[in-house]
Amino acid sequence: MSEKQYSLSQLGWKAFFNQQLSLEELEQSNPYRITQVFRNRLQIWGESGELDVSLAQFPNLQTSTIGDWLLMPNEPSFAPRLLEPLSCFQRKSPGSNTNQLIASNVDTAFIVSSFNHDFNLSRIERYLALTKEAQVDAVLVLTKADLVDQEVQQTYLDQLHDLQSQLVVLCINANQSEDCKQLEGWCGVGQTCVLLGSSGVGKTTITNSLCTTSEKTATIREDDSKGRHTTTGRSLFFTQAGGLLLDCPGMRELQLTDCEEGVKAVFDDIQQLATKCKFADCEHQSEPQCAVQKAIQSGELEQRRLINFQKMLREQARNSMTIAQSHQKDREFGQLIKSSLDAKRNMRNS
Repeated sequence: MSEKQYSLSQLGWKAFFNQQLSLEELEQSNPYRITQVFRNRLQIWGESGELDVSLAQFPNLQTSTIGDWLLMPNEPSFAPRLLEPLSCFQRKSPGSNTNQLIASNVDTAFIVSSFNHDFNLSRIERYLALTKEAQVDAVLVLTKADLVDQEVQQTYLDQLHDLQSQLVVLCINANQSEDCKQLEGWCGVGQTCVLLGSSGVGKTTITNSLCTTSEKTATIREDDSKGRHTTTGRSLFFTQAGGLLLDCPGMRELQLTDCEEGVKAVFDDIQQLATKCKFADCEHQSEPQCAVQKAIQSGELEQRRLINFQKMLREQARNSMTIAQSHQKDREFGQLIKSSLDAKRNMRNS
């Protein structure tokens, strides 16, 4: 056991978790927070210090993720219990029909992009939908501000104007610790923040500026601003302001799942316009008296935004199907093909 010790409030404990505990559990177990997830074990922090927990010994923790709280019983023969998270980030696992947990019990998400090729409105909308679904506050951080002048910065900011009402946008040079201090207001004691964004946008550089740790960084490719993975795992770090910061590896693919409400919240302007359409089931294509198309024609709404909204809704609906539902759909399609082939065969033989 490590000599490091932390109070529960320092680790982000809230009344929400107290409400999940019985009197017996309060007496016979202690809360710990998952701070690192490895292939075969978890690193957890609690008031008694740091512990390593074997996933082979406690398979019920296989579904846990960084930021989760669990109860470690005083009697080692009893299994620990995962507590319900206050917030949870997840995406569809690339190449599979399962969900991948990214982080839990986060208070603020720093969505990090930069003043270069990485800047992409549709991708930013994806991250915003993720944070809305998790019911977490979002702050957009644009890095590499030192590489462009004020006029160019303003063109980027103008593009962000209609993405989400009251969206906080910070422009920083991640290599300047004074610039990064703009983020400290969200990183106080008991607060947990996560850095989300592509590789090479400066997430690890921000971590180094805000925290008492020092992580390895790498340069980007100058021709297309593509980043290189330097963060390969997820770890919680204490910030100099007393909070906790989670640096995630850059995500080249962010497939949404179980995120319908988050998507609708990000595109609330389109939702409001749709209530004025003539038809309740309007698809906003060529239907008469479509308020959404009218807004596009007048310049009130950008066509790109409608396309991305519809794309994200379809995607999350498709990805939200369970494996069983997906297999059932495949079986039904196979039966349809078989029936068609049988019908053709019978026609030839008749």
